[in-house]
Amino acid sequence: MEYSPPPLFKQGASARAKVVIFALIAIGLLLADAHLRSLGMIRQFVGTALYPLQVVALLPRDAAYMVGDYFSSLSAMQRENRALTQEKVANAQVLQQAQQLSAENAQLRKLLAANERVPVKSVLSEILYDARDAFTRKIVLDRGSKHGVAPGQPVIDDVGVVGQVTRVFTFTSEVTLLTDKDQAIPVQVVRSGLRSIVYGQGHSGSLDLRFMPVNADIQTGDVLVTSGIDGVYPAGLSVAKVVQVERKSSDAFARIVCQPLAGIDRNRQLLILLTESNFPARPAPEEAAKKDRAGKKAVAAMKDGGKEAPAETPKDAPKDAAKDPAREVPKEAPKETVKAAAKEPAKEAVKEPVKPVSTAASPTANAAKDKTAAAPKPAAPATPATSAAVKEVPTP
Repeated sequence: MEYSPPPLFKQGASARAKVVIFALIAIGLLLADAHLRSLGMIRQFVGTALYPLQVVALLPRDAAYMVGDYFSSLSAMQRENRALTQEKVANAQVLQQAQQLSAENAQLRKLLAANERVPVKSVLSEILYDARDAFTRKIVLDRGSKHGVAPGQPVIDDVGVVGQVTRVFTFTSEVTLLTDKDQAIPVQVVRSGLRSIVYGQGHSGSLDLRFMPVNADIQTGDVLVTSGIDGVYPAGLSVAKVVQVERKSSDAFARIVCQPLAGIDRNRQLLILLTESNFPARPAPEEAAKKDRAGKKAVAAMKDGGKEAPAETPKDAPKDAAKDPAREVPKEAPKETVKAAAKEPAKEAVKEPVKPVSTAASPTANAAKDKTAAAPKPAAPATPATSAAVKEVPTP
């Protein structure tokens, strides 16, 4: 019996023959499609039918691409976010500097306008730092004696008085603010013309208007300006505004609280008014010493009461004596000594009481009295001051 393999395992044409056959078919189809373009419908139909399979086959690739794009875009977004954050910070700093410069420019313009309104010369200054004393209200400016600053000069801003220069160094100066508890300024009410003195209240930032009677014509909202009577602050500078008035019948003065008009804690640029003190200058040391010596001589002459005092020679006497040696230089006694010598006998006459003369005197007493009257009295020696005052000046 002949054995035959099953149909599945039957060998047909050889593999080489199959390859050749299918290659010829493919070449024929390619040539037909290229020249006749008759396979477009078939290709479109087959592509449409196989599209779902193509999409399913491409899903892993698309998923890999999506994951890669996600991580790459995430890192790019993070880098961009950091760059934008840095740019935002830089822009914020630039914006802050621009705002600060704009505010400073506006403040300087206001100070320039205030400088034109003030009738005295001024110098622009900037605050360096606050004083390190916690119990006072002081600041330090960048202008000193080299720039013409002197103690006592007022400091203002574009609105009103800020304080007063209290200490001056070569390149810096210390200013006591208006609100310091030791600061006082003579002021005047604009509406009524009343004058008083305003005092600082320390760190409270307010001012106290003192010595105003209870019935004084002052009310909330009144503006206070410098009166100019102290010789330090020019008249008309704005100082404060009245914010509270308390009147009690039991008190002699009203309690008036004011708020400074100037930006004491806000502005950084200030004006120093180069004012000069209107007080009279002190006398020269030599003149003061001469007056002191003359006063001491007068007191000594009054105490001595007519004792010998050295006579002063007139200024022109040495010159005349040099011209004419035979001429006697007159001596003139001090006026204080002459006055004292003239007053002394009167004082002794007043001090010595007059004794009454008895009419019933004894003959012995009367005889002794007659002898005393008959005896010549010795002449009293004249003091040099009196003789010098009475002596006649010889004519040349």
